[in-house]
Amino acid sequence: MTINTEFQAWRVQENDGAYVGGEMTLNTADLPEGDVLIRVSHSSLNYKDALSASGNKGVTRVFPHTPGIDAAGEVVESANATLPAGQAVIVTGYDLGMNTDGGFGEYIRVPASWCIPMPSGWNARTAMIYGTAGLTAGLCVQKLLTMGAKPEQGKVAVTGASGAVGSVAVELLSKLGFDVVAISGKASHAESLKALGASEVVGREALAEDKKPLAKPVYANAVDTVGGAPLAELLKQVQHSGSVSCCGLVAGPALQTTVLPFILRGVNLLGVDSVEIPLEAKAAVWEKFASDWACEKTEASAKDIGRAELDRALKAFLKGESSGKIVLDHTL
Repeated sequence: MTINTEFQAWRVQENDGAYVGGEMTLNTADLPEGDVLIRVSHSSLNYKDALSASGNKGVTRVFPHTPGIDAAGEVVESANATLPAGQAVIVTGYDLGMNTDGGFGEYIRVPASWCIPMPSGWNARTAMIYGTAGLTAGLCVQKLLTMGAKPEQGKVAVTGASGAVGSVAVELLSKLGFDVVAISGKASHAESLKALGASEVVGREALAEDKKPLAKPVYANAVDTVGGAPLAELLKQVQHSGSVSCCGLVAGPALQTTVLPFILRGVNLLGVDSVEIPLEAKAAVWEKFASDWACEKTEASAKDIGRAELDRALKAFLKGESSGKIVLDHTL
């Protein structure tokens, strides 16, 4: 039986070259084809959502469009026996919210291969406190651990530490016993980063461009969320055999460096993708966050907003004025 239901969505339309978002009434019959129809109760805000809402064609090609690269809710219709109606699920990444209508609508229809059953003890809001940002942070930390990172090796840097990915990485690494140095361009966030567990907070000048091919080794390992020139400088400051998990590009996609950190110090640059990785890899990180990796401070500080507040919140993302975790609650 096909469910035809009217629902509310925050949808972006193109109007004479301008992109304007606002609430619209849609019908589930208008959603794309897929195995699973999900009633979304919560989503989370990400930089990619802000880009989509601003009309960035590198993220979303066709408008009108409903952003929201994250969604959590309940299956209401399914052609897949492993995801029956009533099953709570998480959907992040793949094409959701990019060119497939996303979590800023009360319903989504997606392939079953995008859906992860909700971990035991979690609910949709908790899952969306983490969302793609938390998943990315968890994958970054997991890669460092896989490469043998241990607290006794020395300090671990987190760049872009006040951002959504960086802040979760700070708390998680601290929780695991690491001595975390938070690198942030937002001096006003120093105390909040220390509250998350950073032992030290330094400004972005710590990674100011230097023409020397190598610098004094300061960090045993690092999580980089910014890319560009700061990542190039960070690589110069990593100790022998250390690793850097790289997941972002807010400072630019170009990386101008030399091979010296890699061939003289054996530094490992680890790429982290949270979008197209196998479902099993995502599920493994969600299960950890739902148990011994739980970031209680991040969960306690998350802010809930309704659809009416999305426009302001997304514009703040683009201006670099957003901090902490923001959860979209469709009931507000």
